[in-house]
Amino acid sequence: MSREFPIGLTPPDWLVRNLQPQQAPLNWPAIARAAIAMALPFTIGLAVGQPAYGALASMGALSGVIGDTADAYRMRILNIAIPQLFGAIGVTLGSAVYGHGWYAVAALTGIALVSGMISTIGAVASVSGLLLLLNSVIGAGLPLPGAWWLAPALMSGGGLLVLLLALLAWPLRSGIPERSAVANTYRTVADLLATCGDDPTAAYDAARRAVTQSLNQSYDLVLARRARHHGRSPELTRLLAQLNAITPVVEAAPAVHQSGQPLPPQIRETVRHLAHAVETGYTGPIGLDLPTPTGETTRAVDHALRHAAEVVTAPDVDPRGIDDRLGRPAALRIRTARAARNVLLSSGSWRYGLRLAVCIGLAQVLVSTVPVPRSYWVALTITFVMKPDFGSVFSRALLRALGTVAGLVIAAAVLSVVPRGWWDVLVLLLLAPLIPALTPRGYGYQTMAITPVILLLSDVLNHQGTALLLPRLVDSLIGCGIALVAGYLLWPESWHTRVGDRLAEAVADTAGYVESAFGKSEGSVVGAGAEVDPAARARMRRRLYRDLSVIRTEFQRALTEPPPTGRLAAGWLPLVVAVERIVDATTAARVRVKHGAPPPSPAEVTQVARQLRELSEGVRESEVLVEVRTDLTGPAESVLEPLRQEVAAARAIASPH
Repeated sequence: MSREFPIGLTPPDWLVRNLQPQQAPLNWPAIARAAIAMALPFTIGLAVGQPAYGALASMGALSGVIGDTADAYRMRILNIAIPQLFGAIGVTLGSAVYGHGWYAVAALTGIALVSGMISTIGAVASVSGLLLLLNSVIGAGLPLPGAWWLAPALMSGGGLLVLLLALLAWPLRSGIPERSAVANTYRTVADLLATCGDDPTAAYDAARRAVTQSLNQSYDLVLARRARHHGRSPELTRLLAQLNAITPVVEAAPAVHQSGQPLPPQIRETVRHLAHAVETGYTGPIGLDLPTPTGETTRAVDHALRHAAEVVTAPDVDPRGIDDRLGRPAALRIRTARAARNVLLSSGSWRYGLRLAVCIGLAQVLVSTVPVPRSYWVALTITFVMKPDFGSVFSRALLRALGTVAGLVIAAAVLSVVPRGWWDVLVLLLLAPLIPALTPRGYGYQTMAITPVILLLSDVLNHQGTALLLPRLVDSLIGCGIALVAGYLLWPESWHTRVGDRLAEAVADTAGYVESAFGKSEGSVVGAGAEVDPAARARMRRRLYRDLSVIRTEFQRALTEPPPTGRLAAGWLPLVVAVERIVDATTAARVRVKHGAPPPSPAEVTQVARQLRELSEGVRESEVLVEVRTDLTGPAESVLEPLRQEVAAARAIASPH
């Protein structure tokens, strides 16, 4: 019979959230690539009598495996190849200062500053910054064999082997990941329509968030490729048109849910049928089995679905009539210059770069003055823990320590039982696939998978066997401690500073969206200004949902931190949900007006927008929940009545309980 924990032994919620594994499907192709890419170089090294060279190439393959996360083939090139270039620079710089004492301290501290600053640009730059510092630490801490150029070449070659394996099917599957992503967006929309009207609001909210995430991914994949083709690819133009065509269906969903009347099953089945047509590239006739619309919301859905069916089955699409909704990415040269300018002028990039540099500098000073065996592991630990876009520093330090302990148990069994040589190839074939398999489960699980692999390859270079284990544990704990103190506690950037300002901006943007939804352009009076372009309104709505999705992720990361940060995040998270519902209610009102409902008066729109801007200022100026005034009145039959209720609910959330 099970027994409950005594109250004093019940683990806190933030600890449970940290240790709970995330659910994710297994990526079997990535698992196979990891096994081949990490075992093959080591096998070749053993065969030619140079196991150290093979170990270096396998280390490079490890970085490629970590970056092998993209679905689209062109994105795989960016995610793997560009970081390898920075990794080669890093190991070259690190090797140049190996054994040079304080010169090595100064060099690694400067590299950490640069690494931290470029990591704030985006996902690819973040991995590039990680490898720049990571390989610099390895080069400065390990005696690497061969000439100065050999280690960078071997490590880059290992990473590029992962890329080669990832691109093998490109000639046969070109465009398939993009089509699959767009088709999956249609399926998530079908799931959203299935929750409208009769399911609990929580189910609808979860389905809407899934649609937002899927739309973000699809637009990112398609627009990233279209930036290179400049609209010349008929396939990409068609995919973009299909993405744009599903937007009116998404916009109609809030109105359907608001009505409380579930949709007939034929409607969601029609969307799934369109998803299959997108995935297969079908352009023939589609017999639509749609019921006769009976009101404003059903007319909106019927009209949107018929338009989507026309676009999906159209054999040719005029690229001049396609709007990118989120805006086509600028040319690479322009984006590079813009990113460089932002990094140099952004206080956030300097602040993070300095945090990372201080931590690495302290670690190098410590290991230079206190005898620490193979001390490079301290800086390696800090490099992994301090990544800005990988989650809370506190949580990562905790999970790094726990994952290292679990990984050392596996490494102890391997190093004490398995003899050096060809048996190591079998061990790599078994351990390497665990990295892509466990990485989606959480950072602690990734650390547990990576630790024995790195220790096995390190043992090939330094031949210390089980003597590596205890120093590695001590080094990891020292690195986690430095990151917690110098990278977390000594930088009193409150949770409100990181997240509250972004939420306030989103609320203010929502006020602008409310105005634009009913014909007010920037700086005009409602009803007097020019009609807002529908594409501009759609872009505004997409940006709002994307921003709110990022903010929600930041709040969920904050929940994994101990009080007071986690408690504050738990108190404010419902406001994020409330703002999402305000955007939904605005869209629903716009859809109803478009399909026959009387438009709201200018005074109603102005009142709602003013209340939202007051809420935005309250969020911006407060670090805790504060009392706010709720004064929203208007005709009960107005299309804005549900919106007024959502705004009142949001302002009530921002009041103390």
